[in-house]
Amino acid sequence: MTKQEGPPSTPRWVNVFGIIVIVLVLLFVIMKVTGIGGEHGPSHHFSLIGVGNDVSLIKQGIIES
Repeated sequence: MTKQEGPPSTPRWVNVFGIIVIVLVLLFVIMKVTGIGGEHGPSHHFSLIGVGNDVSLIKQGIIES
C-alpha cells in the first residue's frame, strides 16, 4: 500500500502563538472578574477634574514641581 498524504500540519510557532494568546485572554478575563487588577482606565491615570487646582497649588508653593 502507498502512504496517503494529507494536508500539511500546522507549524509549531502557530500553535505556540495560539496557546500564548489564549493564556493571555484567560488571565485578562480572570483579572477583570476577580478585580485583582483594580480600577483602571483613562480617568484613573489622568483626570480633568482638579487640573486647575493643581496649577494653583504649584503657584502657591504648596506643591513643588
